[in-house]
Amino acid sequence: MRISRASLFRIALVLLFVAALEALCRTGIIGCLTMIPPSEMVLALIAIVLHADWFWTDFAYTVRNLVAAAIASILLGYALGLLIHAMPRMRRALEPVLLSYYSVPTFVFYPLLVVVFGIGPLSLIALGTIFAVVAMLMSTLTAIDRIPRGMFKVARITRLTPLQTLVHVKLPAAAPHLFTGVKLAVIYSVIGVIAGEFIISTAGIGRRIAFAYNDFDNRTMYGMLLLVISLVVVLNAALQGLENRLHRRWVRRT
Repeated sequence: MRISRASLFRIALVLLFVAALEALCRTGIIGCLTMIPPSEMVLALIAIVLHADWFWTDFAYTVRNLVAAAIASILLGYALGLLIHAMPRMRRALEPVLLSYYSVPTFVFYPLLVVVFGIGPLSLIALGTIFAVVAMLMSTLTAIDRIPRGMFKVARITRLTPLQTLVHVKLPAAAPHLFTGVKLAVIYSVIGVIAGEFIISTAGIGRRIAFAYNDFDNRTMYGMLLLVISLVVVLNAALQGLENRLHRRWVRRT
């Protein structure tokens, strides 16, 4: 697989940043109570994975909630995007609200979520979904706007039903552009769920990070933070590869 110059530049930049951080930590410019060297973060993560009896339970708990929140936000955001796009007056009324949605911290809803769902996975899934759904909704609106108008004319001429138009026209034509929303929904779900575990969870990676922070356990805290960063990078790379593959297939068809 050929790596582009841009990818090589990004990798080099990350390696340079990690090396600089390692040097600052090793020379004492950054104190050990503030941050441990990146090499020790890796060793701490390996030790946690191999020896911590709680790791796989908490990891599975977080991943289940992440997957549920991501799927819910993608499906709900896509459905709401289709609905709002089909109603121009509603779109004009809601668009200012949607554009300013992320100016309000969604974590203010966590007391209400606790009352409705209790302290458990449902609250975390709901919080992750609330945080991610609007990104998918806005991406859906943008993707449908980019569908050539001629395709809708063909659908009308061939007398496709609204459901057939959705399945055979809107979804295939918008798919290459929907992946921006999918990637954002997945990342926002990670943020919502793991941040929610800090405050409304009895298990999970976020809870372990919060406990380690309160106990001044830097090795566990930074090891788990490294795990979260690695998880997000792998998810983003997988989605980016899938998006590129889908885009190439779309270009060949057109």
